Amino acid sequence: MRRREFLGLVSPSLLVMLGLLLFPLYKTVEWSLQRVNYGEPGTFLGLDNYAQALSDPRLGRAVLFTVGLTAAVIAVLLVGGYLLAVLVNGLGRSRPWVLGVLLVSYVVPNVVGATMFSWLFDSNFGGVVNYLITELTGQEILWFTDPWANRVMVGLNTVWFMLPFAMLVILAGLQGVPPEVVEAARIDGATGWRVHWHVIVPSIRGVLTFVSIISIMDVLRTFDQLIPLSPQAPQIGNESIMLYIYNIAFQDGGQQLGLGSAINVLLILLIVLLLSPFIRDMAKEARQ
Repeated sequence: MRRREFLGLVSPSLLVMLGLLLFPLYKTVEWSLQRVNYGEPGTFLGLDNYAQALSDPRLGRAVLFTVGLTAAVIAVLLVGGYLLAVLVNGLGRSRPWVLGVLLVSYVVPNVVGATMFSWLFDSNFGGVVNYLITELTGQEILWFTDPWANRVMVGLNTVWFMLPFAMLVILAGLQGVPPEVVEAARIDGATGWRVHWHVIVPSIRGVLTFVSIISIMDVLRTFDQLIPLSPQAPQIGNESIMLYIYNIAFQDGGQQLGLGSAINVLLILLIVLLLSPFIRDMAKEARQ
């Protein structure tokens, strides 16, 4: 395809995407420098909203919770997704059925899946997990009010609904690894985990980087699942950055759209900072 034809086909979509992206981003940056009330023109404040946001210890707790959740979930997704993909890749005719079952948690809306997931830990709804742990240890865990127990539950739920995506992408990567390369490694004496660690994993490094980038962006946007899973998130320090922005801009006192926009800009900078090593790695691999 010639360059002119390519530009003619891509330009309309690109213009729509830039319009939908740039205008909201411009308004967010503009409001972050103003005091904004609903239906009224903003009043210019300079960097006061940023100073107020950065001096709020609640933002620090939200950043720690979100970054900690992201790091833990990404590690589990990469390891668990790879192991699950290897198992599914070894299946025969049953593979489509197994994939269908595994993808159920990914297609269920977050808030619905999180509500059902919370019932496993809530004694008011039977709480199978809570019941088994109490029977085994003799202690009842307060999943919704104990900070660390609640963090574990939120992390498990996040892994539960994101693992199918990681598994599916890694599975596609595994199927692209030439079998001759694996066979040659086995002939050279490599067996078991050495084949995976020294041959297959380097071959799908780009796929793993892609899974990491998409997963980081998804976990950093953790919001709606916290409504049923962590109803006391602000009180126990389990408030995500997105939930903090929502509470500041629309709930706690309301009409703080300027402050909420300033925190949103800070979140964008945090996302760019966390993704920069992966994007640099992908660019380096593309140049090679």
